[in-house]
Amino acid sequence: MTNGHVVLAGSSGFMGTYLAGRYRAAGRKVVTISRSGADVTWDDEEGIAAAVDGAALVIGLAGKSVNCRYTPENRAEILRSREDTTAALARAIAAAENPPPLWVNSSTATIYRHAEDRPMTESGGELGSGFSVEVAKAWERTLFAEALPATRRVALRSTIVLGDGGVFGTLRTLARFGLAGAQHDGWWPVSRARREAGTAHYPGARRGRQRFSWVHIEDVARIIDFLEEHPALEGPVNAASPHPVDNVTFMAAVRKVLGVRFGIPTPRWMLEIGAMLIRTETELILKSRWVLPERLTAAGFDFRWPELEGALRDIARP
Repeated sequence: MTNGHVVLAGSSGFMGTYLAGRYRAAGRKVVTISRSGADVTWDDEEGIAAAVDGAALVIGLAGKSVNCRYTPENRAEILRSREDTTAALARAIAAAENPPPLWVNSSTATIYRHAEDRPMTESGGELGSGFSVEVAKAWERTLFAEALPATRRVALRSTIVLGDGGVFGTLRTLARFGLAGAQHDGWWPVSRARREAGTAHYPGARRGRQRFSWVHIEDVARIIDFLEEHPALEGPVNAASPHPVDNVTFMAAVRKVLGVRFGIPTPRWMLEIGAMLIRTETELILKSRWVLPERLTAAGFDFRWPELEGALRDIARP
């Protein structure tokens, strides 16, 4: 980890809270930007400009959670919240007298297609289609749109981030009720509105064989440290463990770590009903995300948590 102050834009979420605590514990000054409860709010352009001027590192994490129903209103906000906040950072950096040398902005490994045949890498991965993919593409276009010759930019294509909270908190609750079995895809009626909006999930991997790419939250932080120290890395970078698994294996590991003896497999129709009740989308668990960290591996990054069971045990310990 280098010195110099850090700007955390989108600081109130799972990842932002973790990073803020980590940087402060290391003695680095952290300036936060969020809608509320931060040093600077998104409607304060002068404050944002002052924050990024002279910063050693800017990290963009802002964006409405995709853990919601993809209604027209939510879709618009998911896109707007990513484009507008990223553009605001770009304007501030472009105007800075002392622009930050590195800007790491969130992206998502969901930008790749549903993959059951081979893993997706930065050099050989194929981008997908549909609403979630188009959001990811727009997010990255906004990141790289401005000419910022003094600032290196990285689009961090993150897989599912595992830590104390987030996805793992939900899985822990499911396991306690015996519901931490594999999630099985299958047929489900798709409306014309969903087809036109790009939010339809068509049957893919069967019997829980959809690939599950993941990364420990500590390794995400260490990846950002590594990016600060390796100026040759820019553009898209996959933040993913080198050892992805499938859904069956992932859920079995969750049960093992939590000491749960069984978990009922969940068919598509039950998942769809449950998703409607808790206001989320089945795409989040049924899309096959098979992603490898090609560029990080080639650059010599050493994952502290490369294997799933060890990562889960670290997260689950008291």
